[in-house]
Amino acid sequence: MTDIGATVSTAPPLARRLGLFDAVVIGLGSMLGAGVFAAFGPAANAAGAGLLIGLAIAAVIAYCNATSSARLAAIYPQSGGTYVYGRQRLGPFWGYLAGWGFIVGKTSSCAAMALTFASYAAPGHVRLVGVAAVAALTAVNYLGVQKSAWLTRAIVLITLAALALVVIACLGGGAVRADHVSPFPGGTAYGVLQSAGLLFFAFAGYARIATLGEEVRDPARTIPRAIAIALGIALAVYALVAVSALAAAGPAGLAATASPLRAAVRAGSLSELAPAVQVGGAIAALGSLLALILGVSRTTLAMARDRFLPTSLDAVHPRFGVPHRAELAVAAVVIVLVATVDLRGAIGFSSFAVLCYYAIANASAMTLTDAERRPPRWLPVLGAAGCLVMAFTLPWASVLAGAAVLIFGAMLWLFLPAGRRRRRIS
Repeated sequence: MTDIGATVSTAPPLARRLGLFDAVVIGLGSMLGAGVFAAFGPAANAAGAGLLIGLAIAAVIAYCNATSSARLAAIYPQSGGTYVYGRQRLGPFWGYLAGWGFIVGKTSSCAAMALTFASYAAPGHVRLVGVAAVAALTAVNYLGVQKSAWLTRAIVLITLAALALVVIACLGGGAVRADHVSPFPGGTAYGVLQSAGLLFFAFAGYARIATLGEEVRDPARTIPRAIAIALGIALAVYALVAVSALAAAGPAGLAATASPLRAAVRAGSLSELAPAVQVGGAIAALGSLLALILGVSRTTLAMARDRFLPTSLDAVHPRFGVPHRAELAVAAVVIVLVATVDLRGAIGFSSFAVLCYYAIANASAMTLTDAERRPPRWLPVLGAAGCLVMAFTLPWASVLAGAAVLIFGAMLWLFLPAGRRRRRIS
């Protein structure tokens, strides 16, 4: 299927500097972030011990999404992710809507991660510290993606160490009780599905690898492998942490706090490890923020190249090889959100928009042919249906806000010049 845009951009391509290890680390840096330190609380509130079922559902849908995204990324190794896939496979409107959903949803995620970091690192100065974090990480990204990858690698190691401390403290602190997971599942079917949607927030980072398609060496081979490896590692870590935290604190203990893993550690005799877990949560949020800014700026670059965003945003820095104007624009919007928005509202809105984004990715994968190594037919169908079900079982305030913004984006499309939608670019 042909692509559309206004004109062919003459901006230079991004530098291909990332190998398999760095791509996996960027994916893990996105998934093993603040989500695992925060999502178990609202998930436990929605489903009780049934959050374990919700985790399994989220993992299955994430696997479907990862497989669809990997097959598409191998064919279209360009920056932009589902914006590119939807545009190529379904038509310009669906690509545009995916890009719109990704940018607004993940920009909201950036604000949520900045606020999460600040709430761990400096509870008395949340907004000021959150703004400073956005500014600092934008400077890191501005200097080049390779420096970002090295910093992400360090953050992932620290995050894994903090999660290991959580498991050790929970299982070795003497607070483990069988009745903490009884009755099972302890929630309604609606609650379990809502917990799946909330926990999916912690899995969503694997697609960050696909958005870096223009900066990965040998993308047709590297991207699918990196997605599968990163998702498998994240699932194993989440399952171990979820079981340990539930057994130590119980659903009520996790649901009662914004820092559920710290609460789980404090429930046992090894509560002196709680400050280390708090530090780990702050660093994990920082890692997520780093990867989110990276991904949003690349999708902004792709849409600017096709003239669906201001053309000035498609510039690539001649020395550092990064979309510096897109990064600065994203940072400016995130800073405004950090200074004004509510954390819970930002997370809920982001979850809805991201699930809709992945539904379009799966719909795009349905159009692949056997020659294009199409996944089994059921897989993208299950992925798309699962994304939509989880999206519409989120809290209604998030559903209404997310739907309103997507509809607004669709209305903006109607005002694009008709010629822009008809021109073809190869």
